[in-house]
Amino acid sequence: MKRLVMMVLVLVAIGGTTEASAQSWLDQLGKKVKEKAKDKVEQKILQKTDQVIEKAFDKTEEAVKGNGGNQTGVLQEAAPQQPVQQAPAVQETPSEPVQEAPQPQSLEMTYAKSDFVAGDEIIFDDPMDNEQLGEFPSQWELIDGVAEVVSINGKKAILISEWGTKICPLMKDPLNFLGDVFTVEYDLMFPVTEGDHTWLLTKFMKADNKSEEDEMMYLERAAYDGRDDVHWYWETSRGNSNGEYDIALPANEWNHVAISFNKRAWKVYFNGIRVVNVPNVLAPPGWLLFQLTNGNGDTYITNLRIAKGAVPLYDRMMSEGKFVTYGITFDVGKATIKPESMGEINRIVQLMNENPTLKFSVEGHTDSTGNAASNQTLSEQRSQAIVDKLVELGIAQDRLTAVGKGQNSPIADNNTDEGRAKNRRVEFVKI
Repeated sequence: MKRLVMMVLVLVAIGGTTEASAQSWLDQLGKKVKEKAKDKVEQKILQKTDQVIEKAFDKTEEAVKGNGGNQTGVLQEAAPQQPVQQAPAVQETPSEPVQEAPQPQSLEMTYAKSDFVAGDEIIFDDPMDNEQLGEFPSQWELIDGVAEVVSINGKKAILISEWGTKICPLMKDPLNFLGDVFTVEYDLMFPVTEGDHTWLLTKFMKADNKSEEDEMMYLERAAYDGRDDVHWYWETSRGNSNGEYDIALPANEWNHVAISFNKRAWKVYFNGIRVVNVPNVLAPPGWLLFQLTNGNGDTYITNLRIAKGAVPLYDRMMSEGKFVTYGITFDVGKATIKPESMGEINRIVQLMNENPTLKFSVEGHTDSTGNAASNQTLSEQRSQAIVDKLVELGIAQDRLTAVGKGQNSPIADNNTDEGRAKNRRVEFVKI
């Protein structure tokens, strides 16, 4: 710019231009120079602003993509332009600790909040241990479709993969065996691949009604289009009602389903979480079946257990001096208490807290499957595991004694699955 002004002055001097005209010409030129300088400054500012914006976008993109370190690191690098938000300021204030994200609850914690109570009298039990692979399960009846015994993750189960397949427990009174107070439990697995749609219905039918389509209530686990829902339907004096619940059940894992019916109240639990809570169903159902409908994905069920009744623990103890529970279960061949046992264990804790003078001999029993000496050892370990859990939950050690009975005191026929299930029990004997 200085060079341009000098050239102008030289030209004016050489040309002999008058002072007035020269001054006028210089004024016009000065305005242009100022405008040019202003434009130049504005360009510089815009260029600098663009660079800052580009840099900010680059950092944001790195944070979103996870490049160049974690997101916290990116925010700390940008902090000098806004000192109040710098991460070190938070770290230097011990009186305001950073809140940690809540940890997901364990299955045991979930079941500890469950109010499910298993029935006292087992009328159907099928762990499927003695079933032949590739055959139709011997304790079941095929109504429609195809089903067979398979082994998945080392556990025998019933595979249902054909749409429309219907199966039900094989019972002496096939159309009326549930009664007005009962519980149903089973394990469910559904390996999910892209495009699979699995809809498994647990249908409760009217007593003495042969029609498999005239259900009075049903429970449906439905996985489709990225959704995982539970639907249910029931009859009331006012007509038909229904409900729906969004639930995320893990695929390729066993999920425990527990159902209770008490005269008119119907409850359903998935992995200890109560999903269905219907206070009034029109009438008690007589029988049940499982049906795969509107699906194209494999579904597996196993460990179906149906039991009647649910007498309060205190009433049983006062009438017999003890109570028998089938609600405390263990991993096969181990003394590891299953998470779904926590509902029953918490009921026992409540009973003992409400009656502080109660003392129990905790007696474990097995069926006759396997070696007698091994069964004796296993029953002792399981009894001790229960005592340890009760002590962990606040019951004084001197109020409990662990006793293993092995297979020496059967209360049912060990030649049937139901009989063996009744013999695999825990007794709390008052002392």
